[in-house]
Amino acid sequence: MKTVHSKYIIVGAGLSGLVTAYTLSCNGNNDFILLEARNKIGGRIHTKDGVDLGATWFQEHHSLLQSLMNELEVKKFKQYNTGKSVLVYNTMAPAHYFKSEENESSANRIVGGSIALIESLSKTIEDRIYCNTMVKNIHEVDEKLILTTENKKFIAEKVIIAIPPKLALHIQFNPELPKRLYNVMKQTHTWMSNAIKVGIVYKTPFWRENDFSGTVIGQVGPVIELYDHCDSKNERYSLMGFINEGLRDTNVGDRKERILSYLEKYLGKEVRDYVDYFEKDWSEDRFTACKNLKSVYMSPKYGNAMYNTFYLNHKLLFSGTETSPVYGGYLEGAVYSGIRAAKKLLNN
Repeated sequence: MKTVHSKYIIVGAGLSGLVTAYTLSCNGNNDFILLEARNKIGGRIHTKDGVDLGATWFQEHHSLLQSLMNELEVKKFKQYNTGKSVLVYNTMAPAHYFKSEENESSANRIVGGSIALIESLSKTIEDRIYCNTMVKNIHEVDEKLILTTENKKFIAEKVIIAIPPKLALHIQFNPELPKRLYNVMKQTHTWMSNAIKVGIVYKTPFWRENDFSGTVIGQVGPVIELYDHCDSKNERYSLMGFINEGLRDTNVGDRKERILSYLEKYLGKEVRDYVDYFEKDWSEDRFTACKNLKSVYMSPKYGNAMYNTFYLNHKLLFSGTETSPVYGGYLEGAVYSGIRAAKKLLNN
């Protein structure tokens, strides 16, 4: 079995893991590698044909993310919200139509899709990323940690676990992690794990032409939230949103018909004149969701204090948006945790 040595190993090449690698590199330390179980980097950032089916928005007060984007020269633009929005609170009653105030703050999106941030972060470190590499065991031997995958062994002085804590439970640790930490990991909800997103691409932004913002908020029905998802140059036109989880067990064809019928009722018959239609059920992504998935309708608690310390004799640290004490579950939380992890490595 081939053995690879590196001072630092980062498990997970999503936003948090890539930010840790980027921060280490910016501080002159390039003795690291990243191990990614997927066949691609980005984690829960997933852009398909210009449509963000994973992490999408951020706010003006998410300062760490915006500072990083400025460094990388990744641009932002405002979420479109001009025109009538639709609130459906009762299928037996007429929909409520409302308009956002002109000066009302709107969420931001990333020019080129959220994947643009991932591509910029990884440009200078691509040769240190191992995809299709799932860590099965992490054993402490002398002053090192040995990470075992299907066909390789990786040896490091320190390891950052930058995957959702629940997924990290699949790794066998020797010596075992503290029982209290294990319980915290088990109870930490994985952001996006229960979401189903839909993207619908069109030749024209017909909703804008009809004075609709593209926003549909459904307290009942097959679509929970829908938004305008045209690109920053207004050259690609699409709608994107979240599907009611109650449709998870409905077959794809029936689900699609129910979604289109619902949107047609509130946005017009042009809804059916689409160029492309696709969905992403994150509960079916084995590198995001676990068995016995439970939906969370209240904001989950992230950033447990137990994630703020090293384990395995000061060699193992947890990172990722779920571990962040600020803006956990957001892109900002992933950036915060990635920077924090790098600083802890550099200062120890």
